[in-house]
Amino acid sequence: MELKREIVLDSQLESVEKAAAAADAFVSDAGFDAEFGYSVDMAVRESVANAIKHGNKLDAAKNVEMKFSADDEALTISVRDHGDGFAVEDIPDPTNPENLLKVNGRGILFMNSFMDEVNWARHEDGGMIVSMKKRR
Repeated sequence: MELKREIVLDSQLESVEKAAAAADAFVSDAGFDAEFGYSVDMAVRESVANAIKHGNKLDAAKNVEMKFSADDEALTISVRDHGDGFAVEDIPDPTNPENLLKVNGRGILFMNSFMDEVNWARHEDGGMIVSMKKRR
């Protein structure tokens, strides 16, 4: 059985909580356990906060689109902003000693540690999409 859901969020920091609540409800509806849900929650918070702050730059005219899907094997989430985009390889590695005090890159590290797969792509109509997968 496959379950799908989509939501659209405003580009304001309060939307991070809305995204987390939507993810929590979806995880529960799809039958995943609380530990699984914690990982998803952390990744959703980071990805949506990045989309709002860095992607859309808190521009109220832009939104963040989230898509959830789940099947017997995994949960997949995509988060799209409408910003200028970025190259993930240009973000400093926060585990490198010379970057330990820099704030950039930690969200990407968190997403990679909580999810099994994380990929970034430019949307053909502008903005970036982060796609994340967590297997059962």
